[in-house]
Amino acid sequence: MAENTSRSVFGLHGVTGMLIATVLLLSILVFLTYGAIKVQSANATNAYDPTPITGSLDNVKMKSKDNADFAFQDAK
Repeated sequence: MAENTSRSVFGLHGVTGMLIATVLLLSILVFLTYGAIKVQSANATNAYDPTPITGSLDNVKMKSKDNADFAFQDAK
């Protein structure tokens, strides 16, 4: 049995691999944080108005095609 003498601290399974994994995880964290902040800031100026749904529920029938008028609609 031969002894493995070609080991390296800076090999892919050593410090270099740890640094690559750390940089990769931090870059994913930065990307997701940036996306969340962008979505939050876009929706902060475009609030949802639930008035079409909660304002006139008296007209909603159990089975009717007109119920689509009371469904959730995209914010303007």
